[in-house]
Amino acid sequence: MFTGIVQGQGHIESTVEGHGQRSFNIRLPAAMSKDVAIGASIAINGTCLTVTAQNSNLFSFDVIGQTLKLTNLGLLEQGQLVNAERSLKYGDEIGGHIISGHVSVAVEISRVDQQQDNTRVWFNLPQAHKKHVLPQGFIGLNGCSLTVADVTDTHFCVCLIPETLRATGFGTAQVGEQVNMEIDHQTQTIVATVERVLAQRAL
Repeated sequence: MFTGIVQGQGHIESTVEGHGQRSFNIRLPAAMSKDVAIGASIAINGTCLTVTAQNSNLFSFDVIGQTLKLTNLGLLEQGQLVNAERSLKYGDEIGGHIISGHVSVAVEISRVDQQQDNTRVWFNLPQAHKKHVLPQGFIGLNGCSLTVADVTDTHFCVCLIPETLRATGFGTAQVGEQVNMEIDHQTQTIVATVERVLAQRAL
């Protein structure tokens, strides 16, 4: 489990193609690299990955084909930066909202409106998840816990303060870029429960 508060950005040092998977070697900030056991979970762009090897602050992760297709990890290349967060420990502050690291879908940035004090980023809204994305609701985007600012029939947006732009990859976000989206699981559960109850009443 994670909090959606990005702890640092990792640098992709190299990737290795395998049979139905890809291995990533990512250099994380030194502050994130202490007391990490092999098998530990680290969120990379909001995707929960397992540490398979460590050499100082260089970490290796194996990503299977299904995850590469579902997330933006399949589009990443050597030299790019990624958002990183270590898993939540008992007693840690939850500054965002609980994120599982199980990405729902990758969504495309459709517009970036830069303003003096904040930046508004718009995303295409998959119709299958329209019922889960609500104004003022939680959403995870590339591992960042964010609040939905506005929703239309086909798009939704979030507002990013300068600190978020500085600390995450959203500072260089471009139209057309794919971003990992994780729906808030409480919202998803409530919607599914209401739909099931209404369907049973209609019988």
